[in-house]
Amino acid sequence: MDPLSLAAWSFPLLLLLILLRMPIGLAMLLLGLGGSWMVYGSISPLLNQMKTLAYGTFSSNSLSIVPLFLLMGQFAGLGGMSQALFKAAEAFIGHRRGGVGMAAVGACAGFGSICGSSLATAATMAQVALPELRRAGYQGGFAAGILAAGGTLGILIPPSIVLVIYAILAEQNIATLFASAFVPGLLAAVGYMAVIATVVRVKPGVAGQVDPMPWPERWQALLAVWPVMLIFIAVVGGIYAGIFTPTEGAAVGAVGTGLLAWRRGGLQGHKLRGAFEATASGTAMVFMIVLGAAAYNTFLALSQLPQELAGWVGTLGLSPYAVLWAILVFYLVFGCVMDSLSMILLTIPIFFPMISGLEFGLSPEETAIWFGILVLIVVEVGLITPPVGMNLFIIQSMARDIKMRDTFIGVLPFVVSDLVRVGVLVAFPSITLFVMRLTQ
Repeated sequence: MDPLSLAAWSFPLLLLLILLRMPIGLAMLLLGLGGSWMVYGSISPLLNQMKTLAYGTFSSNSLSIVPLFLLMGQFAGLGGMSQALFKAAEAFIGHRRGGVGMAAVGACAGFGSICGSSLATAATMAQVALPELRRAGYQGGFAAGILAAGGTLGILIPPSIVLVIYAILAEQNIATLFASAFVPGLLAAVGYMAVIATVVRVKPGVAGQVDPMPWPERWQALLAVWPVMLIFIAVVGGIYAGIFTPTEGAAVGAVGTGLLAWRRGGLQGHKLRGAFEATASGTAMVFMIVLGAAAYNTFLALSQLPQELAGWVGTLGLSPYAVLWAILVFYLVFGCVMDSLSMILLTIPIFFPMISGLEFGLSPEETAIWFGILVLIVVEVGLITPPVGMNLFIIQSMARDIKMRDTFIGVLPFVVSDLVRVGVLVAFPSITLFVMRLTQ
C-alpha cells in the first residue's frame, strides 16, 4: 500500500481505537510509529526517530507552561475561588430574573481565567452553583445546560492550555493569542447571559428568583474576590505588558493562587499532596497526547497527505470561506467525540497549511490567529452538542436525578448562541483581531 493510502486509512482506524476506549495519546503513538515503519520499509529509521522523538517534543520551553497552569487551577479550586466568584456574582445580580444563572456564567468565566480547562471549570462550578440553582427554583435540565455551556469558557478565556499548544503548532506568539481570545470569550459569556434572559421570559417557569442581598453582604462578597482579580491582572497584565513571558506568568499565577489557598486553609494535610498529584497526572495525560500526536504527525508528513490534501482543495476552485466553513463543520462534528487538545494536535498540522494558502484579506499572522480562535470555539461547541458532548456528561455525573434528555433540551439554546457567534466572527474577523491590532 502506498504511503498516501496508508495515511488515509489511518484516520478510520484511529477513530475505531478511540471507540474501543484506547487512550487517544497511545492510539496516535501506535499508529504513528507503525505507519512510519511501513513508510520507511525498515526498522532502523524508526528506531532513530524514537530515540529523539520524546526529547525533541518535550524540550520546548513553551510546554513548561502546562504544569504551571494546571497547578494554578488546582490551587484555585482548593482556595475556594470558585465559591467566592459565584457568591460575588450572585450577590449583585442573583435577585434579577435569571440572575442566578447569569451569576453562574460569570463565575465560570472568572474561574476559567485562572483554570484554563473546560472540563475542570464545568466540574468545579457544578459543585458550587448547581445546588444554588436548584434552590432558586431552576429546572434541572436548564440548570445543567447553563453549567455545561459556562464550562466551555474555561478554555477560551485566557490563560488556556489549548491556546498554548496551538501557538506552538502554528508558531504564533502566545501572548498575542491570549489577547485575541478575550473579545470572543466575553462575547460568549454575554451571549449565554442573553440566552438565559430570553429563556426565563419565554418560559417563566424554568427559573425562580432569590431575595436581594443586603448591601453590606454584597460588599463583603465583592471583597472576597479581590485576590482572584489581583492574580488575574498580575498574570495576564504582566504577560501583555511584556514584564514576563507566558511561562513566567504561569509561575506567578501558581505562586499567587498557592499562597491564597494556603491563607484560606485549603492546603492543609493531604490537600497539597493531592494538588501536586493531580497536576502531575494531568500533565502526564497532556504530554502523552502531545507525544502521540508528534509521532502521528510525523507519519502524516512522511506520507505527504497534508500537502496532497491542500493541493487537492486548491484544484476544486472553492472560495476561501467555503473551505473554512467545511473545516469548521468537521471540527464541530468530531469535537463531539474527541477532546479539544487531541483535535488541535491531530488536525492543525493538516488544516493550517491549507488555510495559510488561502486569501482572506488578512496578513499571515492575522489569518493564523483568527483561524486558531475559530477552531477553538467550534471544538468547544462540540463539548455541549448532543448526543455525546463531554461537558454534558460531566454535569450529568454530578446530577444523576436530571434526565439526560432534559439536559440536551436545556443546552440547545446555548448551542444556537455559539453557532451565531461563530458566524459573526467568521463574517467579521476584525472582532477577533481588535485587541491584537490595538496592541501593535
